[in-house]
Amino acid sequence: MSEKKKLKIKIFDKEYSLLVDNEELAIELAQYVDKVMDETRTELPNQPVQTVAVIAALNIAYDYFSERDRNKSFTAKASEKINGLKMLLDSRSPNSPS
Repeated sequence: MSEKKKLKIKIFDKEYSLLVDNEELAIELAQYVDKVMDETRTELPNQPVQTVAVIAALNIAYDYFSERDRNKSFTAKASEKINGLKMLLDSRSPNSPS
């Protein structure tokens, strides 16, 4: 098991201390969350921070669910094609019944 590293990140003008396994990934995630929060604040400038945070979290969840669904669809289509190719190969195999 890898040793966790201490990392300070800044999201929405506030600093947080984290213990992380993957520093690069944690930095990338923090930058993404900060970007979504800033975009949300720009779209809703008069809303309290908590509202901005909740809307940003919903936007991130929406992005995640959309990507998850695209991945499921891609995986299902790939499995269908692989199964079709297996059937085709099996039907042409010299050991398969004709």
